[in-house]
Amino acid sequence: MRILIIGNGGREHALAWKLAQAEQVQHIYVAPGNAGTQAMENVSNLDIAATDCIALQNFAANNAITLTIVGPEAPLAAGIVDQFQQAGLSILGPSQACAQLEASKAFSKAFMEQHNIPTAFYADFTEVSDAIAYIKQHGAPIVVKADGLAAGKGVVVAQTEAEAINAVQDMLSDNKFGAAGARVVIEEFLDGVEASYIVMIDGKTILPMASSQDHKARDNGDKGPNTGGMGAYSPAKIVTPAIEAEVLSTVIQPVVDGMNAAGTPYTGFLYAGLMLTNSGLKVLEFNCRFGDPETQPIMMRLQSNLAELCQLACEKKLDSATIQWDKRTALGVVIASRDYPYSYPKGETITGLEVELPNVMVFHAGTKIENKNVVTNGGRVLCVTALGDDLKIAQEKAYQSVQKISWASSFYRTDIGAKGL
Repeated sequence: MRILIIGNGGREHALAWKLAQAEQVQHIYVAPGNAGTQAMENVSNLDIAATDCIALQNFAANNAITLTIVGPEAPLAAGIVDQFQQAGLSILGPSQACAQLEASKAFSKAFMEQHNIPTAFYADFTEVSDAIAYIKQHGAPIVVKADGLAAGKGVVVAQTEAEAINAVQDMLSDNKFGAAGARVVIEEFLDGVEASYIVMIDGKTILPMASSQDHKARDNGDKGPNTGGMGAYSPAKIVTPAIEAEVLSTVIQPVVDGMNAAGTPYTGFLYAGLMLTNSGLKVLEFNCRFGDPETQPIMMRLQSNLAELCQLACEKKLDSATIQWDKRTALGVVIASRDYPYSYPKGETITGLEVELPNVMVFHAGTKIENKNVVTNGGRVLCVTALGDDLKIAQEKAYQSVQKISWASSFYRTDIGAKGL
């Protein structure tokens, strides 16, 4: 197999690392990749942007690519899967119609309402005055979301009405998130414990993958601005077998049934962001791809052949698949650049990358090679991921390695996994 992975983050490095372990995988191309994928054997980075759908299609067609796997959300929203399939190319991911579950918060909420998927009550707005009136009617705390794709940053959990109104004005008036914020969704604040659940779908069959717990807030104690994720661990013990069964029957199956009813079968990975509240399970959001940084600990635990599973999903044969997991816990800590998720410096030299502990991986995200040095090239730069007999051991191993890595503006949360302990 010759595999093309689209994307340049920690998720893509982790997918490449796991796929490279399969005997049938001859070579992996990553577009555009990072310093981590560049250093791997039988892996080549491509100077093609993840959103350059035409160039990606041409590369796949001209280089005998067996399978393309889409990492990030932007190419999915742009319809890359439809484009590849129309050209007769094998690609794993949902169609543009299905990708609206992530690309539009308003679409996603309406879909959940239509198919009785439990979620917070909400309303969506394009006019500032209407949104402000709604906030004043319902009070705070309340959640304001940019409708479109904002790389995990277009969500404000407002503790006061003033904070919520400022968020609305940022999005609708000040164009803080561009087209993504031309419409806002305002929804009920849910109090509870957050968890993530990821499955693979072939249009009809659901293959459950693993539970995990992400840490979205930038700072310790879940404080500070929302980010794409500052760390994660898997499994999440709060997702009991009973809750897992409930997620599959009340959340995932209705998505599969609803998309089939609309004539747009869902294929690829589906991530459900969940809140476990006193009044029951609620869906916070859907991602139409593997989450980042959840992918990193999940790939550390996966014992099955990922290339084979992806091929079965493309061939609509997941009903014949089985999946095995390491029973141990994996935990990943993101090391980011100071001031992320806002503006942050780039080009800073990273030291201490030579991790020598067993069952510890440093997955690269925002990195590149410059003058033979690994330098920063993004907000979230690395995800140091460790496998341990339990959550505490995995946490200790990860932080032991994290403390050896640094650059001028590096920072990280020191409490990843604490809520699970």
